[in-house]
Amino acid sequence: MLKVEAPGGAREILLHACCAPCSGAILECLGESGIRPTVFFSNSNIYPREEYELRLSELRRYAELMGVELVADEYDHEAWLAAVRGLEDEPERGARCAACFRFRLGRAARYAASRGLHVLATTLASSRWKDLDQVNAAGTTACCETEAAVGSENRATLGIVRGRGPSSDGRGPAEPDVFRPEPPCSGAEQAAVAFWAQNWRKGGLQERRNEVIREQGFYNQNWCGCEFSRKQNPLNP
Repeated sequence: MLKVEAPGGAREILLHACCAPCSGAILECLGESGIRPTVFFSNSNIYPREEYELRLSELRRYAELMGVELVADEYDHEAWLAAVRGLEDEPERGARCAACFRFRLGRAARYAASRGLHVLATTLASSRWKDLDQVNAAGTTACCETEAAVGSENRATLGIVRGRGPSSDGRGPAEPDVFRPEPPCSGAEQAAVAFWAQNWRKGGLQERRNEVIREQGFYNQNWCGCEFSRKQNPLNP
């Protein structure tokens, strides 16, 4: 399998993950390259909540199998809708997708900074349905904005703390690995984050991706997760 090297030779990174099918071969590749990822599930684009929970559950199962930490970001579909407002009718790979990537990778970069992880990568770059240039531009922008915030007087606003969000039915606490942005806290040091623009489709990883999907029997989706993508996909009911 392809061996990779993270920017700066980092041995620990934050891997933003969109779903288990896109993560399978990448997690294998990172492990065999001696790189330990923390998997960050930040996908408030997914709708409805039941679909989100299904994809998160499938990724959690695989993360446990691979022995890697998985962190679930707060699910905030309303904030995501605000980020893409006015772009609802854009086609796939259009301006809506670019805004969506910036929203999700922005949250991932902020979380990486809060954990002192210096490198951010994303499984979005593994899907042939995504525009690789859009993904890389969004990741680079997210990390640059995070670095600017780190260098500002308001650096503590990057803090992300462990919290207990509402359960899916709204009547009880969520699992303890839910994180949400909080107001400024008492000035903990934050680390700048570099975006790793690796093409995860090359070096045999695309073929291995499909093999892992079959081996693990992953729930595999034919749309990215948002209601607008689902509406535009003729394969969906």
